[in-house]
Amino acid sequence: MATVSGQVSHAPMTADEKRVIFASSLGTVFEWYDFYLAGSLAVFISKSFFSGVNPTAGFIFTLLGFAAGFAVRPFGALVFGRLGDLVGRKYTFLITIVIMGLSTCVVGFLPGFASIGIAAPVIFIAMRLLQGLALGGEYGGAATYVAEHAPANRRGFYTSWIQTTATLGLFLSLLVILGVRTTMGEDAFGAWGWRIPFIASLILLAVSVWIRLQLNESPAFMRIKAEGKTSKAPLTEAFGQWKNLRVVIIALLGLTAGQAVVWYTGQFYALFFLTQTLKVDGTSANILIALALLIGTPFFVFFGSLSDRIGRKPIILAGCLIAALTYFPLFKALTHYANPALEAAQQRSPIVVIADPSECSFQFNPVGTAKFTSSCDIVKSALSRAGLNYENVAAPPGTIAQVKVGDVVINSFDGRAANAKDLGKAFETQLGSTLKADGYPPKADPAQINWPMTVVILTILVIYVTMVYGPIAAMLVEMFPTRIRYTSMSLPYHIGNGWFGGFLPATAFAIVAANGNLYSGLWYPIIIAMMTFVIGLIFVRETKDSNIYAQD
Repeated sequence: MATVSGQVSHAPMTADEKRVIFASSLGTVFEWYDFYLAGSLAVFISKSFFSGVNPTAGFIFTLLGFAAGFAVRPFGALVFGRLGDLVGRKYTFLITIVIMGLSTCVVGFLPGFASIGIAAPVIFIAMRLLQGLALGGEYGGAATYVAEHAPANRRGFYTSWIQTTATLGLFLSLLVILGVRTTMGEDAFGAWGWRIPFIASLILLAVSVWIRLQLNESPAFMRIKAEGKTSKAPLTEAFGQWKNLRVVIIALLGLTAGQAVVWYTGQFYALFFLTQTLKVDGTSANILIALALLIGTPFFVFFGSLSDRIGRKPIILAGCLIAALTYFPLFKALTHYANPALEAAQQRSPIVVIADPSECSFQFNPVGTAKFTSSCDIVKSALSRAGLNYENVAAPPGTIAQVKVGDVVINSFDGRAANAKDLGKAFETQLGSTLKADGYPPKADPAQINWPMTVVILTILVIYVTMVYGPIAAMLVEMFPTRIRYTSMSLPYHIGNGWFGGFLPATAFAIVAANGNLYSGLWYPIIIAMMTFVIGLIFVRETKDSNIYAQD
């Protein structure tokens, strides 16, 4: 990259620049709000659209529908990235927000399985796919648009406002859901009130479109268009030429993959860990996360601005390294302060599964069809559902599995036996009474939650997010030439965040279910973050002093 020549701006942000940032950020907040609703309201979606299957399978299918939105994001990056480099940034992200808003609203009005049968889940999945495609085009357009309006020495600061949008979208969705739920009451909300946050997207869509229509096209795109330098084949030029493809691969492995896992661990996995593992009630967990987001969100702008002075690379890589080194102690501290009774029970009466390894299946079943009937699977399934930590000890072949809680040994049973149902009830009763006697809590006691310390830990996790995410937009923009910038930066960003990050909760859960250690799922983000640190350290070049027009 060439160094910028001439004067750089130290003037305050102009009214036009503020409007550009506000319009781009507000629209992106609303897109993330729409995108998060399906995950936050998965229980109610499952009951309405997937009631034709058993509840467990229905909930799994709902989560897969949520995941589908992440899976197609890279394809949205290709479709809308190409369009953005061909016709312009402004009109492309106008299209993406219309698709996002309308598809979200459709979910709000969509009749349930009881009314239209199989069409309900099919249409729901289709809307999730459209949302993922739209989001795949939105971020690259907004980040590129803002960066191309920014002064050369303030791109990190300007684009950092875009980086707040995903967190603010999550925050907004939690607030709206909490507000509607509290106002209506649980019965009405469960019956039909859960649809209101989806339908409210119509208002958000109208506001976003009206604001974005007031904007002009990016000056950088207008310049290359006037000079006849726009790309005729952005996909071919971006990914068909090794010179640019190499930068795309480095951006993915040396930046966005690590950024993504740190981001999803600090926000999504932390919430999952609170509710599913530590058994904190949903309302308290959402409030704890919301407080951490409220405190931590300004750091997006702080680190974005700091990257204009000391560089993007050291902040992003430091975030990956620090996160990887401290995840284990932080999540163990989260257990200590959010559910101390669980921690005390684990130390006082550790759980051990004694079983023939050949009888132990992989407990992750994404389609809900497998039946775990071996004595080992029955034990591990019961412990996984309860979110309990356990160790594995190998037993001789053919041995019926046992679970040892402290000094008490409980025999499992063969799930294929004729009286398996009765044996199952007896096993569950004995296990439950033993766990209760040894102090294992069925849920976290709200009175024992140390709110200040829990919020502090969650805020630290969010600050890691701001370190890796605050400067990333400016860096990705600066890595690619204007004529293929939208296409080139969108793909590594959405593969990193849609795939490496989006599937983190499911992957981490699978790892925990496989070996019983509550914290073992953290190895996934730790390994990816360390990979990004090493590759980024060796191959990624600093970009803060780059001239984004130099390669045009």
